[in-house]
Amino acid sequence: MTSPDDGRRPQPPSAGPRLLGLWSAPRSRSTAFLRMMVERGDYTVLHEPFSHVADFGRTVVDGEEVRDEAELIRRLRGLPADRRVFFKDTTDFRYAAALADEEFWRAGAHTFIIREPADAIASHFAVNPRVTRDDIGFERLAEIYDAVAAATGAEPVVIDSNDLIARPEQTVRAYCARVGLRFRPEALNWRPSLLPEWRGTRPWHEATSRTSGFTATAPGYQDTVHNNALLAGYLDHHLPFYRRLHDRRLVVPG
Repeated sequence: MTSPDDGRRPQPPSAGPRLLGLWSAPRSRSTAFLRMMVERGDYTVLHEPFSHVADFGRTVVDGEEVRDEAELIRRLRGLPADRRVFFKDTTDFRYAAALADEEFWRAGAHTFIIREPADAIASHFAVNPRVTRDDIGFERLAEIYDAVAAATGAEPVVIDSNDLIARPEQTVRAYCARVGLRFRPEALNWRPSLLPEWRGTRPWHEATSRTSGFTATAPGYQDTVHNNALLAGYLDHHLPFYRRLHDRRLVVPG
């Protein structure tokens, strides 16, 4: 679990869901959003517990090791009532146990962040040239969105990370209003640092570790959807799923 690393005292709990999730296709700036949640200080923060179980066979929740997805869901749902937990996770894997568990989707607030897929694909390929079409994750993200909507009977909150970069205060304020959180403007800035949970997957979080707020950090990529036929095919496949989620995003005033 993650907590602020700059010596600040934890903040008192604010109104908000006891379990708050943020789902994202990889390379969609979800780690920057997590960094803001760490800075808030009123939530215990978990970094990618589902993908860690899928990729490494283990994660840690409340000091205890968890080794499978079903157990992870039970641990998240069974945390003490006075504990507020935020987790973010990415869809480079498909989470069959979660998709089949309607009670899990109803047990908290599950929200989504998206990024224009051409940029996400180029960024993903730069870190992992072996990335497959399905690993790009927008199709799996839309599947989770549909599962949450079906289980809860309501449209989940979706934010666009381009809005987060262009209008951070307005976007975070709108997100907080939708999920019932107190808006904390001081959390929009933080001290650059590599959190302990990122060290095992450092290449994926290096750029975010150097930031002090929501800023565009993407360099020019050698391979893009415009000059690489493989990546262009990935874009063709995932663009309809992105567009469907984009149509449901929070529209943030300029």
